[in-house]
Amino acid sequence: MPEHMALVQASEIVQPLTLNDLCRVCGSHADWVIELVEEGILEPAGTGRTVWRFESTSITIVRRVQRLQRDLRLNIPGVAVVLSLADENAALKRRLQLLENDPRYAIWMPAD
Repeated sequence: MPEHMALVQASEIVQPLTLNDLCRVCGSHADWVIELVEEGILEPAGTGRTVWRFESTSITIVRRVQRLQRDLRLNIPGVAVVLSLADENAALKRRLQLLENDPRYAIWMPAD
């Protein structure tokens, strides 16, 4: 693999990434990343493509999208739905766990 295409751990990147940086790190095309932004999957800072800055967490999101498209053959709107449902599911699980650990919501069960 050429050095400019080498994979980088997302945890090693602390500075915001430009569109070109994100494309290089993830091995994707700018037009595809722009589609992810237009669909709301990625949310860069900045008002125009030339000044967009992506957080390092965008690398993880792009890799999830790539996996979903490869493994499930989803289009970008389908990926957006799956990611939204996965986020909602995770939030509900966190809330349920908090409620289960809150004594105000404990259910008293009589002993046999």
